Amino acid sequence: MLGSLGIVVIGRNEGPRLKTCIRSLPSDVPVVYVDSGSSDGSPAWAAEYGCAVVSLSTDKPFSAARARNEGLERLTTDHRDIDFVQFIDGDCELDAGWLAVGLARLADDEGLAAVAGLRRERFVEKSWYNELCAYEWDTPVGEAAAIGGDAIYRIKAFDAVGGFDPLMMAGEEPELCLRLRRAGHRIERLDADMTLHDAAIYHFGAWWKRAVRSGYAYTLGAMKHGRSGYNVREVARALLWGVTLPAFVVVMFSVGQPWLAAMVVALYPIKWFRVCRGVAAHIRKPGRYALFLMITNVAEVRGVVRACLETMGNRRQIVEYKN
Repeated sequence: MLGSLGIVVIGRNEGPRLKTCIRSLPSDVPVVYVDSGSSDGSPAWAAEYGCAVVSLSTDKPFSAARARNEGLERLTTDHRDIDFVQFIDGDCELDAGWLAVGLARLADDEGLAAVAGLRRERFVEKSWYNELCAYEWDTPVGEAAAIGGDAIYRIKAFDAVGGFDPLMMAGEEPELCLRLRRAGHRIERLDADMTLHDAAIYHFGAWWKRAVRSGYAYTLGAMKHGRSGYNVREVARALLWGVTLPAFVVVMFSVGQPWLAAMVVALYPIKWFRVCRGVAAHIRKPGRYALFLMITNVAEVRGVVRACLETMGNRRQIVEYKN
């Protein structure tokens, strides 16, 4: 079935990670590399390696959604017999056995619009932030509400719902999966290794920006589908724990109600303890994990505010976190 498959790789200044990615792809499958304004020579190297290259124009904002859409457009223009597309981010290495597994599952069930496998983190031991990403990738197998950026899509189903929304600067994958499920399709995560990911997050500042991006993504999704409840809970949670309760504490102290303030402050260690207890069985450092989960809410508030301001100003931009 590889003859009915094409691959779209997206990247921006991935450097050696991109080379690892492209070298992991089968040589007998057409590959399109889509570049979002790299300054590290990625487009030239991808072309030398035999990929068709699309360099995104600067007249519209860069986004992973836009990159994947334009990559697929180039792929289907050059290869009209393609029925499936494997999207892969340029910081990932494809597992040698994944394509056969994923394509077999799609062939076996016409109701599936997309399948993904297991994403592993390459350098978990090198930083706590990489380890946090590894926990994020640890999602259940089986029918799924959403999958991430690495997946095989049935092009007919993908096109029928309009592909990725290019104005979703983050969170574009679950938003597309929502529309696919509403159209009657199903999505699955298979119990098979798919990609090896290199988060390359070694500083708190980079992790913080990634957490800001989460709040940004939740807010964009809520703006588009909030009437149905999509992402509303996530945005409300960030606003409650990240700004509303802290603001209440400040107000209570300022009006001479320290006991009320103390009662609210006490909610945070209670939440920390509950998170620790809930993840202790599968998280190496549950206390540290719980702390960062709570810090995430604060970062997400910044993402919420940024999404609102940029939407009002009609100037949404990608939230970059890698050096």
